[in-house]
Amino acid sequence: MKKLLPVIFLLGICFCLQAADVKEFQINGLKVIFKTSPKEVISVRLFVLGGTANYPKEKEGIEALAFKVALEGGTLNLSKTAFHTEAEKMGLRLSSSSTYDYGTLSMTCVRMFWDESWNLFTDAVMHPAFEENAFNLIRDQLVSAAKMAESDPDNHLRNLAMQSVFKGKNYAKIPDGSPATLQALSLNEAMEYYRFVLGKQRCFLVVVGNIREDDLVSKIETTLARLPEGQPVAWEQPLRFTRPAVYMEARDIATNYIRGLMNAPHISTKEGIAMQVAMSIVQDRFFVELRTKRSLSYAPSAFYATGVIHNPYSVIYISTQQPVQSVTVMTDIISTLRRQGFTQKDIQHKRQSFLTHYYLEQETSSAQSLSLGMAEIAGSYNLAETLTDRVNALTLTDLNEAFRKHTNVIQWVYLGKPEAITAKDFKQPE
Repeated sequence: MKKLLPVIFLLGICFCLQAADVKEFQINGLKVIFKTSPKEVISVRLFVLGGTANYPKEKEGIEALAFKVALEGGTLNLSKTAFHTEAEKMGLRLSSSSTYDYGTLSMTCVRMFWDESWNLFTDAVMHPAFEENAFNLIRDQLVSAAKMAESDPDNHLRNLAMQSVFKGKNYAKIPDGSPATLQALSLNEAMEYYRFVLGKQRCFLVVVGNIREDDLVSKIETTLARLPEGQPVAWEQPLRFTRPAVYMEARDIATNYIRGLMNAPHISTKEGIAMQVAMSIVQDRFFVELRTKRSLSYAPSAFYATGVIHNPYSVIYISTQQPVQSVTVMTDIISTLRRQGFTQKDIQHKRQSFLTHYYLEQETSSAQSLSLGMAEIAGSYNLAETLTDRVNALTLTDLNEAFRKHTNVIQWVYLGKPEAITAKDFKQPE
């Protein structure tokens, strides 16, 4: 552990220095977050707010499909082939994503080709071709991926958990879509959706790289700042788990899969940071008890779900051939921590490893643009820049109070052999 301290110290200096180089400004109504970096790799990420709040359940997957067609299907100015040829010459990487709270249209390029890369990226965002053949090809690819996800127990368990626990809510929708919903989507629907969400009231831009601010402003003024105003997102009220529940799906597989969801505080709050650190300690306890001592699972897990923002929750997970014993041990660990609390030694050790892990994941410009954008959606990009201070300010009381407050109810989801466990075997913390 002593060897980690210099690393943490250096990383802390590095990010403190960079924090002063983050700016937020508006260009014709488009919010921009700009972080200067000495790196020669530039990340540009256009966030589109809403995610699953933007479409009904029967259209799940439409954002993932529309964004992918826009970036990969060519533009009104360049055919698909000509567009990809130009991108490959420069090593330009374009990508899109769609999650529960937001979607992104992104590019990563080298500084040498900054001008040309920006022109290609904004051409794709502003003037996508939405050509029929490209649409059909990409839709078929996503349908195949959705079928593979259904056959994968871990992916299916995750979707099953969201559909069961958040039934009737936006989080019950599958952002990447199901085979049935994707197959039913038409080109016109994808085009209309794209035009609907791509407005300045739903979008903001994050840029990380070694470029001049005046150059960036000039580029945005003639491109993305000309997006239409659009409409703001209509967010729904977050769901709180108030009573225990068990959802079971029978599947004849060698290993049984279990996921438990618990309440969690918002990521922007002091409680949110405390809960992240607390669940990371629970992860350590699970590894020791469930894997090392009892050999009940290869990869038990416990974590605060940092991938969601608007309706936070925490997760405990295990894949095992002995589900009854595993659930008992998992619940006992949580009950013991609720009753006895964490120790000062726990928080001292976890602070260091938690921050080291976080900053090691922030080495790339792309990772930094994602963190800044997610922090902005949670309340302010400063949340990402002040993480070290907020973690170091946590006390033992903060951890214990947050953990006890949010771990009293578990909503269990099970995928596996029905004869291996009953609903009564899924315990609740004491």
